[in-house]
Amino acid sequence: MKKSFLLALSCWLVTSVFAQTESVGPITRQFFGKASMMQTRASNPIDSTYVYNLDTLTLPFFDEFSKSRFQQYNAQPSDPNVSEQLFHQLLDVADVPLPADDTYSLTQTHRYETTAGETDTIDLPGVSIKIGDFSVYPIVYATTTVYPPYDLYDTLDFVNDIDTIWQIPPDVVQDSALIFTVQVSDPNALWADHYAYHNYTFAVNPWTLGVATFDGLDENGFPYNFGSSTSGIADFLTSKPLDLSGLLPSDSIYLSFLVQPEGFGDVPEAADSLKLEFYDVNADQWNQVWAMGGSSTTDFKVGHIRLTQAIYFTDGFRFRFKNRGGLSGSLDHFHLDYVHLRTLSGIQDTLFKDFAFVYPVGSLIEDYTQVPWDHWKNSAVNHMNDSLVVTVRNGSNQVENNQNGSAAVEFAGAPEGNFTLIDQILSNGINYAARTTVESYHDCNDGYSFDPTTPGDAVSFDIIGAASAQFPNFVQNDSCFTTQQFADVYAYDDGSAEKVYGPTGVQARLAYKFTPYEADSLIGVKMHFVPSVNDVSDKLFLLSVWNDNGGQPGSVIYEDEFFFPRTPQYEDSIGKFTTYYLKDTMKLPITGTFYVGWRQIDADRLNIGMDMNNDNSDKIFYSINGGVTWSNTSFEGSLMMRPVFSTAVNADLAVEERTLTPSWELYPNPTSGVVSIDWNENTPFPGAICVDAQGRVVGTMEADRPTIDLSANPAGIYFIQLNGYNHLVKKVIRY
Repeated sequence: MKKSFLLALSCWLVTSVFAQTESVGPITRQFFGKASMMQTRASNPIDSTYVYNLDTLTLPFFDEFSKSRFQQYNAQPSDPNVSEQLFHQLLDVADVPLPADDTYSLTQTHRYETTAGETDTIDLPGVSIKIGDFSVYPIVYATTTVYPPYDLYDTLDFVNDIDTIWQIPPDVVQDSALIFTVQVSDPNALWADHYAYHNYTFAVNPWTLGVATFDGLDENGFPYNFGSSTSGIADFLTSKPLDLSGLLPSDSIYLSFLVQPEGFGDVPEAADSLKLEFYDVNADQWNQVWAMGGSSTTDFKVGHIRLTQAIYFTDGFRFRFKNRGGLSGSLDHFHLDYVHLRTLSGIQDTLFKDFAFVYPVGSLIEDYTQVPWDHWKNSAVNHMNDSLVVTVRNGSNQVENNQNGSAAVEFAGAPEGNFTLIDQILSNGINYAARTTVESYHDCNDGYSFDPTTPGDAVSFDIIGAASAQFPNFVQNDSCFTTQQFADVYAYDDGSAEKVYGPTGVQARLAYKFTPYEADSLIGVKMHFVPSVNDVSDKLFLLSVWNDNGGQPGSVIYEDEFFFPRTPQYEDSIGKFTTYYLKDTMKLPITGTFYVGWRQIDADRLNIGMDMNNDNSDKIFYSINGGVTWSNTSFEGSLMMRPVFSTAVNADLAVEERTLTPSWELYPNPTSGVVSIDWNENTPFPGAICVDAQGRVVGTMEADRPTIDLSANPAGIYFIQLNGYNHLVKKVIRY
């Protein structure tokens, strides 16, 4: 019997690995944590609402998205530009608030008088008041006739008091709403809303640092219509009001901008679009003036629109971009850059003549974006990057002279050091070619090295990049800012996911290669899982570590036991990682190259975040045959997976809090049918669920019946999880 069972199990494992592969997918939810434009106390829909009266801008209007220029809506009652007004829901006809205890009925109420068995009905007198609509602001008052909130019953045949039957609850009660009015005066803020996502990572070779990305996520990073396959209008990007009243069509006013579809995101279909609309103040309507359909990634395309109609030359003119696409996630991307509305332009004025950083300066340390600080300072080897990546663009339509740039290092605001970015390396030649993007690599080993005596267990240094060409341009784009962090992890990624990745198939493995600067103890792995098309947060995997075998994963040196599997956790902010500690808070000695990852239980892709701006695909491996052979990924990018080492940073974090573990056993195991739980506690059995290898619930064990019959289920591996003890899972084999 034992041999036949093992044969059946091995056949199941072999057949289950067919059709396994790897894939990437779109992001369907991120958490941006942006400020809300409305704050309420919940006594009614508008109470404690902040109403923002936006300031009016004048030309030129210019945003190349190197920094966020979205209006912030975070006023407080004590701010000097905030005033308040108390509104009452019930007023008399002279607009005087009614007493707080006044209540009324919206329907006619009556007095009933009964004499000699006959009842007369007398209408109670009504009164006219004004009732405010507190569901929206501004409040609209409507004059309404209301009545006493009760009926009177008077039996004249008997000497007794009149009975009063009150309406419970009354139709109309007094209420109040405190409205805060904020007078905004912030000419540096150009945009009235922030549905579009300001970022530095989603566009491919933007002409300047930073873009505004349009997709199917709202300003808080949630889908507009989660789980839907429908398309519709999603993000808006609306300018603040502009005063064009003193201008004429003859002033040659043009709005120009740059747009790229897809980028590192999701390709928009032909039916998807990005649209531009102008606002007609007098007609109170938006008019479409430009549109672009979806396509795969291209270089940025130029939009160049002239204002010619007199209806737009008013005080209060606005323009807005909006996208149409999938509403269920970070889908159908368009990236907007370099928005410029100005006078004295022309049809030929589309050069965007500027010199700019395209991305922030890359990591100054060798091979990684982040390493443990104690590994850095203890190492006898200088691990400064000999291939520092700098990407710039010459937006001029002619060859421009180059000159040296720099990468300055600061700690806590104080200068630490400076690297020279040699001009001929920056430009890959004597000068910058016309309208070209240049990616160059610089050796940092001859310059400053991070000071190992810098105090702290987790430290960060500010990096200020500077590079310019010798022609008039927008100098703000000649610099960039980034941070070099040191903590307790090794990382290849930049902290931002543009896609999700994972192998697919039952028992598939994923392994990620690392070579630490020094020998130390591994205590866990940080992972950033991202919601995608299918929710896999209930799927199981086993955290795994392998040694190196000639540049590929070798033997398993750590793996979770089947009774302690993990699940993908979705965090509440963008770029936030979940730490998965090794079981029993163990410390695993690491001496040289190793691999971290997982063995997944079922076939679904687990959707680890993938950074598309840094390519470390040569370090990503997956296996579809139980780890016998490994394949290198075919997708470029870096996984958001970071091994955690034992340092002073996490001396307290290495102990994972767990609830008291009850004593329980499964029997018989293996089983051909019924399996029971032997509950060895004085407390009542809490019940349990049984799931198959694909994570599907196949049965339950009730508190008064700790058994389950698996005879109708196919042979394979199943898992029993106690209710209320998510970390307590045991494996049962059905043969």
